[in-house]
Amino acid sequence: MIGRITGILLEKNPPQIVVDVHGVGYEIDVPMSTFYGLPANGQPVTLFTHLAVREDGHFLYGFAGADERAAFRQLLKVSGIGARTALAVLSGLSVTDLAQAVALQEAGRLVKIPGIGKKTAERLLLELRDKLGKALPTLGATVSTGVVAAAPDARSDILNALLALGYNEKEALGAMKVVPEDSGVSDGIRLALKSLSKA
Repeated sequence: MIGRITGILLEKNPPQIVVDVHGVGYEIDVPMSTFYGLPANGQPVTLFTHLAVREDGHFLYGFAGADERAAFRQLLKVSGIGARTALAVLSGLSVTDLAQAVALQEAGRLVKIPGIGKKTAERLLLELRDKLGKALPTLGATVSTGVVAAAPDARSDILNALLALGYNEKEALGAMKVVPEDSGVSDGIRLALKSLSKA
């Protein structure tokens, strides 16, 4: 398995790039989130990679961060999701946004991505619900099932989730008052939404 590549960026033809490593040019497919952060051609670049071996060839996928690669690998485990679709998901949503969509089970955010229909989005959310937090320790609080106690950053995750859902700051802060200090993120969001629906 090729886990990481460091070399000189030779070509950029989205979604594919070519990285020269000691005279060998590696063709690597990357999500647009990684593509937009690439340096200019001729500059050094380091990418976390995932090698897929299939009957029709070997395919290398590259990512700016380990969390992005971990999310890609989890997406590949979802039935009916191939590498192209997984790249499309990560091109349309950041890893944090994907984790948030999974935590809140928001199919609406996924169906906006080309190639993702309603059924695929629902299956993806269902299958990732318990896996994404384990795969991404840094985002464990975002997709927790309420077991993690609410540290200050967990409360900010709850607040950010409410803002992302379209509530204004006043409404979101008002709803936060009903959320106990020791609530996990998922439970906190649920309680806040309950409060907002009554209002």
